[in-house]
Amino acid sequence: MKIRTGLGQDSHRFLPEDTSEHCVIAGLIFDDVPGFRANSDGDIVIHAICNAITSLTGVLILGGIADDLCLKDGITDSEVYLKEAMKTLGNQKVTHVALSLEGKRPKFKARLVEMRENIARVMDLDVSQIGITATSGEGLTDFGTGEGVQCMAIVTTMEN
Repeated sequence: MKIRTGLGQDSHRFLPEDTSEHCVIAGLIFDDVPGFRANSDGDIVIHAICNAITSLTGVLILGGIADDLCLKDGITDSEVYLKEAMKTLGNQKVTHVALSLEGKRPKFKARLVEMRENIARVMDLDVSQIGITATSGEGLTDFGTGEGVQCMAIVTTMEN
């Protein structure tokens, strides 16, 4: 049995407050903040997971497959990117996803379970296989001052 761990990160700044773009995090819309500066929906959670999968497979998802889907086909829904990333795992089976968010806004605490449930749905996992922590950042970075949000992801896989 082979156990592997992939690490990914993504971050985006918010658009101006008067934007009509929705803020999408873990596939959920957060109404109390503007959307992200990004080609796609800017979903930092899904993007960080995609980057972690790239570190496991060597297949470039963001900057590769996702760019083709976004720029050529107009697909901006990051869930589509994650489903494509999952296909690149081959015989590797995801056993756990750990996520850590940093941002002063939006407030994550009330939606952590919903975020876990949605990521589990997209990845076809049990909710117990998804862990999420969040911190405000205490004003130490641009994320901690409310300029954007950052996500770190660790994806663990098992292969027989």
